[in-house]
Amino acid sequence: MNPFAVVLGSTGYIGGRLVPRLLDAGYDVRVLVRHANKLRDVPWADRVNVMIGDLEDVDSLREAFTGADVIYYLVHSMGPSGQRSFEQTERLCAGNVARAAADAGAGRIIYLGGLHPEGTLSRHLQSRKEVGDIFLAEPRVPAIVLQAGVVIGSGSASFEMIRQLTEVLPLMVAPRWVRNKVQPIAIRDVLYYLVAAAGLPASLNRTFDLGGPDVLRYDEMMNGYAAEAGLRRRPVIALPVLTPWLASQWVNLVTPIPRSLAVPLIGSLQQNCVVGERDIHQYIDPPEAGLLGYRESLRLALAREAAGEVETSWQNSSVRGAPSDPLPSDPQWAGHLVYQDNQQQLTTATPQQLWQVIEGIGGDNGWYSFPLAWSVRGWMDKIVGGVGLRRGRLSPTRLNTGDALDFWRVEQIDRGSLLRLRAEMKVPGRAWLEMRAEEAEGGALYQQRAIFFPKGLGGRLYWLAVLPFHGVIFKGMANRITAAAASMADDDDPALP
Repeated sequence: MNPFAVVLGSTGYIGGRLVPRLLDAGYDVRVLVRHANKLRDVPWADRVNVMIGDLEDVDSLREAFTGADVIYYLVHSMGPSGQRSFEQTERLCAGNVARAAADAGAGRIIYLGGLHPEGTLSRHLQSRKEVGDIFLAEPRVPAIVLQAGVVIGSGSASFEMIRQLTEVLPLMVAPRWVRNKVQPIAIRDVLYYLVAAAGLPASLNRTFDLGGPDVLRYDEMMNGYAAEAGLRRRPVIALPVLTPWLASQWVNLVTPIPRSLAVPLIGSLQQNCVVGERDIHQYIDPPEAGLLGYRESLRLALAREAAGEVETSWQNSSVRGAPSDPLPSDPQWAGHLVYQDNQQQLTTATPQQLWQVIEGIGGDNGWYSFPLAWSVRGWMDKIVGGVGLRRGRLSPTRLNTGDALDFWRVEQIDRGSLLRLRAEMKVPGRAWLEMRAEEAEGGALYQQRAIFFPKGLGGRLYWLAVLPFHGVIFKGMANRITAAAASMADDDDPALP
């Protein structure tokens, strides 16, 4: 009988990579999610048992944990939930998991926390430490708390922040924390220790520090990236006047990283963050090829991206404050005031050619209408702390359920016919954009629907304010998408010269 693992956080950057490695290691895997459609398109979806549950509902956890040899906790709250602060939410969820694991007779909890020094910590690092302490304090279930610092890999938020700051700024005026020492670790090595930790002796109930072989200042990490990317060395001027809050605003503006993610990333860099012990190697041998150095981790990440082999990305992590409820099946009867903009257009292209254009929308391909307006809307979103347009897309040609797409999220994709996007930009309400491809006489019919549920008077005024632009943006979008599909049909017509 195979060992049985439960993964909490399987839709995240690390959890999405851990699941297939556990499967390859011979584990039966169960994942707990709030919405099953988030995993519909992942390549390992048919190899796991998917259960619907919520970390705030301890009863749903007991059922999910029954028979588990190991429970992986790879969840971290990035913002407030309802009336609770993120710290309160983290304590509640961790306490529920510890209690439910004990009640279900689970064998072990493995938690990936943050590497940290002793003393005063940032709010997010302190909260992650408290989560680990909650697991370690549960007497009925042993816990292993792995504490890792900056994780470097294709698609990681830390890698993306280093890359964007280095590429965008030929000279960086930075906070003094760029002189602090950090100990980055490759995502490959983090996953190696996570899998191996499941086999640790049952008597162990403790923390272990994880870090790669290099201890570097943050400015050295930036210039290490510059060297690997073929860029000139970046002079860095460290100033004591830039607070973590100001630095997070700057990172939000000049990189695709939203403010909600920049704040905890920068908070973790306020002190030296290096490995204090290597006790893990008393129980787990280092990877056979050795721990990857920082520069080697960068080379591997860049090569993965160039080859289009990014497994998971920070882009697809949840955005604080963004609505997550799906579009009601009939918006007109959803109990809300609803505004809609409907467009449709015939094209001589086939439905398949039209769908190819639809699925390729966003990112470098743009939005097929008034690019300046889209850019301005993206910058407005960044200024108020949103994700903006620079988040892009993971693949240039394929979208999956749950993917981030600029300032949208793929809520539903019925490949070949329907793409529904849920807005994650800052708006006073909830918004969706639907695009459909249907067969029609002589070609295909393109249908497009923008849907907005306003929140209060501000939402109503917002819709009225943007209404004059809809004729330009949405109508132009429908015309240009169908024209692009028709052009594709002309290029494929063998009768054309």
